[in-house]
Amino acid sequence: MRYTKINGTGHAVPPKVLTNDDLAKIVETNDEWISSRTGIKRRHISVTETTTDLAEQASLKALEASSVTIDDIDMVIVATVTPDHAFPGVSNLLQQRLNLKEIPTFDINAACSGFVYALNLADKLIKSEAYDHILIVGAETLTRLTDWSDRNTCVLFGDGAGAMVISKSEKPGIKDIIVGSRSDTEGHLICDSPDLKDPSVNKISQQDHIHMNGREVFKFATRVMPSTINQLLERNQLDKEDIDYVIAHQANKRIIEKASKDVDIPMDKMYVNIQNYGNTSAASVPIAIDEAIRKGHIKPGDTFVTVAFGGGFTYGGALINL
Repeated sequence: MRYTKINGTGHAVPPKVLTNDDLAKIVETNDEWISSRTGIKRRHISVTETTTDLAEQASLKALEASSVTIDDIDMVIVATVTPDHAFPGVSNLLQQRLNLKEIPTFDINAACSGFVYALNLADKLIKSEAYDHILIVGAETLTRLTDWSDRNTCVLFGDGAGAMVISKSEKPGIKDIIVGSRSDTEGHLICDSPDLKDPSVNKISQQDHIHMNGREVFKFATRVMPSTINQLLERNQLDKEDIDYVIAHQANKRIIEKASKDVDIPMDKMYVNIQNYGNTSAASVPIAIDEAIRKGHIKPGDTFVTVAFGGGFTYGGALINL
């Protein structure tokens, strides 16, 4: 039987940092208000860096950390809700940046769960023996969709990218993946596309901002995170003590704390870096995984769970042996 594994990871963030004190000069807020409600202290924001720029930087680091070369990559999947263009996709532009062969490249949109969705696709495609080494990327410049006058949302988001090389393996590395969605028909977390246009008028299109019903998002996240973790454990006949680490989507520290309590896994096993990056959507999970690996929190042989949730409402989780 053919298996899959993580073969290399990398991440990148823009150099410009926006602290809570900086935000207090833009909108009515303060450091205590933000940090007590979210755990966020600062975030990186793009001024000149595009989503493709960040994806390229993260991908180069992941490739450098892997055992494969550029020529070995036979597919690219980029998860993003903030592509630089409606088309071509970030993946198509990344192909040229990395000087890749004429291989399949495509973007997917599953909001903050996007990277786990990409991981699921890469895992299944490699196990089907159609591909051997797939580069997957979560890359976002969410601040381009931020309404800087809305203190309930502008404090939350940051920009960044994380990448992984997923490869065929003789031993099971990526053990199990769950993905799903529950349609958000009420628009609790939404960013509209430009309006339809009357061709006789052809008004200039206006881009919308992110709108969020924080209470409903919190309720969804605190239900689906413990449920996904428990399903992964049950499906693989594992106890919570068998898990070395949980790396969750970094949306709100209170959500992670609630999940820790509900699944009875202590916070010292829950990776948290939201204080430095804010919510980077599809980039959140791969940034956290790469950082945890490079800091030695996750070591070869360790078993960890990653879990994400996002607009849609989408969710996903994976059980992985490094």
